[in-house]
Amino acid sequence: MEIQQLLGYFGALLIGLVLGLIGGGGSILTVPILVYLLYINPVTATAYSLFVVGVSALVGAIRNIQKGLVDFRTAIVFAIPAFIAVYATRKYLVPAIPEELFTVGGFLITKDIAIMLFFAIVMLVASISMITNKREDNGEETVIQYNYPLIIIEGIVVGVLTGIVGAGGGFLIIPALVLLAKLPMKKAVATSLLIIAIKSLIGFIGDVENLEIDWGFLLTFTSISIVGIFIGIYISKFIEGKKLKKGFGWFVLIMGVYIIYKELTKS
Repeated sequence: MEIQQLLGYFGALLIGLVLGLIGGGGSILTVPILVYLLYINPVTATAYSLFVVGVSALVGAIRNIQKGLVDFRTAIVFAIPAFIAVYATRKYLVPAIPEELFTVGGFLITKDIAIMLFFAIVMLVASISMITNKREDNGEETVIQYNYPLIIIEGIVVGVLTGIVGAGGGFLIIPALVLLAKLPMKKAVATSLLIIAIKSLIGFIGDVENLEIDWGFLLTFTSISIVGIFIGIYISKFIEGKKLKKGFGWFVLIMGVYIIYKELTKS
């Protein structure tokens, strides 16, 4: 068990390292690390993930605010429906899901298995987004436009998704900010971090009342992750993040397939 714990804490460092190197994506590893290495229940793991993701994203968001890259108006327009959705999902929807859902050919789909399978599907979508990412930022300032109905709908969808799986949802938020608010890529990435930070932490507040939180463990795990972010930021001066992103995408794809296999072969 000690080796498993050591691997789990190394995983926390890896999460931060990836975030620091490529500016996102690392948080998608949080739930598998907590569930498979540290044997934490999936519902609790998604709650802990929200905290780790929220604090990690906040570190990045503060750096971007200092650089003047965050568009606060866009963040507010997108974030309010997302905040409400993620809080409601964690406080009401997740606790309301029955422990036993249905049986397929004698195989019982439980709440925990369903959450991990849904998480694996999100991983597959995120990995494809990273592998096929062809978006480039020409650095030009564009006039920011708002498609309010679509931004609100997207905010709600991302909020519910974040609430269920505990991932930041940057791979959904960034395209939405580029396409619906016409933000340049650099501003979209920076603004998404602020949205992810506040949305995740508000979602976690919905859990505090429902779950018993091991604060000692959670703060230790998060602190190691933040150390990883700064190491990643330092290393990124010597290695181009874009080259790593595609490789990491393939890793996430393999992880997603592995989770589906592991959950469906449980005895």
